[in-house]
Amino acid sequence: MPAHLTGPDDRAAGASNAAAGASKAVSKDSAAPGASAGPAAPPPSGDGTGVSERLEGDEPLLAARAHRPSDLVRFLIGTLGIAVVLGIAYFAHGTTAGLEKDIDKGAGQAPPLVISITAVVASIAVLLVPVAFAIERLVKRDGLRIADGVLAAVLAHGVSLAVALWVAEAAPAPIQDALTKSAPSGGLTDPVHNYLGPVIAYMTAVGMARRPRWRVLLWVVLLTDALSVLASGYMTTLAIILTLLIGWSVAYGTLYAVGSPNVRPTGQNLLAGLRRVGFRPVSALHTEEPALAPGGGDRGEKGDHERGRRYLVTLEDGAPLDVTIVDREQQAHGYFYRAWRRLMLRGISTRRSSQSLRQALEQEALLAYAAIAAGANAPKLIATSELGPDAVMLVYEHIGGRPLEALPDDEITDELMRAAWRQVKALQSRRIAHRRLTGEALVVDRSGAVFLTDLRGGEIAAGDLVLLMDIAQLLTTFGLRVGPERAVAAALDVLGPDAIADSLPLLQPIALNRGTRSMLRRLAKQRADREREAVLAASRARKEARAKGGAPSGDRKIERAEKNLDKRAIDEALEEVREEDLLTRIRQEVLRIRPEAEITPARLERIRPRTLVSIIAGTLAAYLLLSQLTDVPLAGLFDAHWGWVAAAVLCSAASYLAAALSLLGFVPEKVPFWRTVSAQVAGSFVKLVAPAAIGGVALNTRFLQRSGLRPGHAVASVGVSQLFGLGSHVLLLLGFGYLTGKEHSASIPPSRTVIAGLLTAAVLALIVTAIPALRKFVTTRVRSLFAGVVPRMLDVVQRPRKLASGIGGMLLLTVVFVLCLYASIRAFGGEVSFVVVATVFLAGNALGSAAPTPGGIGAVEGALILGLTTVGKLDGATATSAVLMFRALTFWLPVLPGWVAFTRLTQRKLL
Repeated sequence: MPAHLTGPDDRAAGASNAAAGASKAVSKDSAAPGASAGPAAPPPSGDGTGVSERLEGDEPLLAARAHRPSDLVRFLIGTLGIAVVLGIAYFAHGTTAGLEKDIDKGAGQAPPLVISITAVVASIAVLLVPVAFAIERLVKRDGLRIADGVLAAVLAHGVSLAVALWVAEAAPAPIQDALTKSAPSGGLTDPVHNYLGPVIAYMTAVGMARRPRWRVLLWVVLLTDALSVLASGYMTTLAIILTLLIGWSVAYGTLYAVGSPNVRPTGQNLLAGLRRVGFRPVSALHTEEPALAPGGGDRGEKGDHERGRRYLVTLEDGAPLDVTIVDREQQAHGYFYRAWRRLMLRGISTRRSSQSLRQALEQEALLAYAAIAAGANAPKLIATSELGPDAVMLVYEHIGGRPLEALPDDEITDELMRAAWRQVKALQSRRIAHRRLTGEALVVDRSGAVFLTDLRGGEIAAGDLVLLMDIAQLLTTFGLRVGPERAVAAALDVLGPDAIADSLPLLQPIALNRGTRSMLRRLAKQRADREREAVLAASRARKEARAKGGAPSGDRKIERAEKNLDKRAIDEALEEVREEDLLTRIRQEVLRIRPEAEITPARLERIRPRTLVSIIAGTLAAYLLLSQLTDVPLAGLFDAHWGWVAAAVLCSAASYLAAALSLLGFVPEKVPFWRTVSAQVAGSFVKLVAPAAIGGVALNTRFLQRSGLRPGHAVASVGVSQLFGLGSHVLLLLGFGYLTGKEHSASIPPSRTVIAGLLTAAVLALIVTAIPALRKFVTTRVRSLFAGVVPRMLDVVQRPRKLASGIGGMLLLTVVFVLCLYASIRAFGGEVSFVVVATVFLAGNALGSAAPTPGGIGAVEGALILGLTTVGKLDGATATSAVLMFRALTFWLPVLPGWVAFTRLTQRKLL
């Protein structure tokens, strides 16, 4: 039985009453600080009869504070404004200087006495007004807001001091000139106002601007103080603007970080609001969201459906009511998701992220009336009202049904699905889109009638694309519950084959509800797990069969036949459990009726994620390249020996052939050689957006999968190549390092860096072995690595030709890179032995692989230049020119061919 909260004349008690969860009276004095006071509750009954009201069920627990996305957006806008001001100060120095001269000329015409009196009055008022507001808030027991304001003021003061110190000590000269000038009393003016920033942060955080009586006073005081300081010559214009932006940004950053006091209305506010619109409520029961049905569902996340809090209200006379409360905090859920969808999708309108509560109320009311006018079954909206400044309520006639997602699979009959499709057909006949046809938006009443609820995200006068999205969404919703065959059959019975066939281009994950996409991803993971289990079971069965058959005979033909049997067994096991994804099966069902239907997915994204990554990578590459070229003596490039430059270019081109040989040597399956070379060229582009040790591994793994290898075999092959590469790199480094030491035994002292590195590695190893969590993490990763790599390594070892190709390719790759660096050095007249160049390259390449920057940018160049100047005894100019030429040939210049290769392989679905 539900607990009862009784009280005829109660005020909302906030989240503390919800947390109690026990039967108790709600009194006026129990309101938690910061909770919504809401409207004062009138007498318990609209006619004074004294009918007792109660709130049935535990109130939902409301968080004491809410992090509003709008605060974060304002903080980001303020931060961007600060950057713009500093940019103007740096790049538009002449304009700012002219503006200051005009201001000084105008201020010189004002009487000095007036300026002085105004400055004194404004400086006192700007401190008294916040104190007065704080006293008023403390009297009204709203101390939490004052605490937020004080915190924001302290942070703003710290930021102001930091910015002032930066401008005075480290900022570029144009910024210093724009933010400071000669003060009338001598010295320089302050680049940031001492106390104006903290005052603005305090006033913004406590919400003075949202109170009409204080807003006018606030702006008058702030503008007067800013103008008086500006006119007296103690601040520049840009310094005033910078101060305002710092205070504003810090205030909203603080509010988002600590959260704003939650003012969401409770059930008692609901009862009071119902009385104001003429109802006589007796009780209100908060209805929880239904649990998922046994067959699964596709309920979206809270940020997706935004259903609001729902109550079942019993009246003194008349049928019960369904009431939904929509407040600002609940409306903010999904703010950034909606903003991202509006930015990324084209042809699809989404609800505005900044929609006000009144706009949301009017939109839902309009859609409710329009749906009923179209002949669809929708809850009848009979009243709306505001519940204070931050919430609204919508009152519907009670349906008394269950949502589709709460129904067991056996209750979802073909007739029920056809009834749902008839409701969609009625909406589409009037160009109304629902936009959320998920299992929770379809409600089935006791008589079996289907009602469409959750109309808030709908659209009037919708376009064809949005209407077809509704069909695709409902097809997927029913397909998840009853399978694609029944889902398509029910839709065809009502809408006909033309409408269903037209929706196929929209049958893609990006066009579906977020909760539906999550369910499809979950099903895909389950299919992958089943396939993996089937492969493992088939492999175990074949091993047991071979073990029973005795020891291997050593005959190559028999061994080859055994491997073919193993592969066939695995393929048969995969074929038994392989299952197409739901969207593909729906398309196949529709194509049985309409084979000529268009199934190519419609282009919905404005910008594909891969395109966005390419733009970012290209911009970063251009910036880093230009920043490095500024340090190169360009005049010396024309003095380079072009024969050695041509040799370096040839060595750089040969590295891609060597890389392809080294990869294919560890892949027993047949993969086209030149296609593999193209993939290695594409790796030159991938290095721009990923560290050197990660980008190549991911690209090669993806390439092998697209070339027909199973994911486990692709990962294992790349792992084997990386393992052999690591071993060969260490051995070569030790060998060439020893030879280098023999050449310079008299001049090279013992390396403290090497000793410190070895000691650091030993300490890290001890820490990993001593901490159980780290030890478990490392052992799990190592075990998973060797579980796939070791068997793959044994397969490669049994093929001498493949093994020779892999090891030879790795050695050749190292040799051509060393030759490229050697030729670059000789091109600028440097004289260094090949052994020293090899040692420097291997050490620099190892450091670049460990560096987290894309392609080892910065780490590789620094290590190579340092090695050539210390070990190779080259002068700094020659070493820098040679290293930058080497990096240009092996890293920067291949970017464009790499992008072309990456694009072509992607279009051919080979990446």
